[in-house]
Amino acid sequence: MSSTGITSPALRPATAADWTAIESLLTQAGLPLDGAQEHLTSFTVGDRAGAIVCAGGLEVYGDTALLRSVVVAPSQRGSGAGGLLFTALANVAQSRGVSTLYLLTTTAASFFARRGFIQAERATIPAALRHSREFQGACPATATLMSLSLT
Repeated sequence: MSSTGITSPALRPATAADWTAIESLLTQAGLPLDGAQEHLTSFTVGDRAGAIVCAGGLEVYGDTALLRSVVVAPSQRGSGAGGLLFTALANVAQSRGVSTLYLLTTTAASFFARRGFIQAERATIPAALRHSREFQGACPATATLMSLSLT
């Protein structure tokens, strides 16, 4: 149980059957859908009583990855689900040989800063990440770029 008394969601790899729920969470949160479904096999979801209450994904490019589409249902915010989800995604990234995580955010910079992310300049990102749909326009140019070393 979290400090709010809510039982933590069961985290697991996403399946194709989860896409509708993930899409709904992303849409409710105003997060971009572009490219997300193509990376569904690298998503993790949090399931509580048969309902997807949080989700997030990785786009892995060699030893770097883009953390994307991290979302928690409004009713679950503040429950610790986001922190658990982030830890699970970081562990998956490390198990795949990722040394640096990047993300773009317009609303959650403080959440990720509390987990060790620092602001980065777009000119410093690896070339492979520039091909992500997030960098190709799914996220606005005003989004904050952040990075985290996993080593």
